[in-house]
Amino acid sequence: MVPLFSAEGLSSLVFIFIVMTTVLGAVIATHSERLIRAVTGLAICFIGVAGLYYYLNSPFVALMEMLIYVGAVCVTIVFAVMLADPKPEGDTTKQSIFTGPLSFALGILLFWGLSALAGKTTWVAPVGRVNDGSLEEVGRALLTNYSMAFELISVVLLVAIIGALVLAREGRTRTGGES
Repeated sequence: MVPLFSAEGLSSLVFIFIVMTTVLGAVIATHSERLIRAVTGLAICFIGVAGLYYYLNSPFVALMEMLIYVGAVCVTIVFAVMLADPKPEGDTTKQSIFTGPLSFALGILLFWGLSALAGKTTWVAPVGRVNDGSLEEVGRALLTNYSMAFELISVVLLVAIIGALVLAREGRTRTGGES
């Protein structure tokens, strides 16, 4: 048993806090009826994910998570919400009574399966030099090994911006006077 006030114990507490922040943000994002609260939950979840990146000794990726997702995507969604029509024309229908419990059971089953898989897997320590998280090394990796992922991130940001513009434009044309 690791004592609470040792380096490992405090590190475990910090990790648990970061994971709980991520999960709490995800729950807020998925269960909020108001869109602004859902976006706030999404931002909290992204902050937790950035904390996980920082915990994994990758401060540059954590900073980019904060700048790109919290700073750009969430703010873009908020602007789209602010410019959209406050009273949509469509009426939302009530979902089945089985949707919530079924999705909860599926989530528990998925968690159990992944936990069992992680428990049976033999984890091997990395051999060789570990990434120090420096900007130079991250830049070299992004432009050599991970260039495709780097380009896909730019496509995701482009789609988010176009989606926000489409939402903002539709809200303006419906509420504004058309000539």
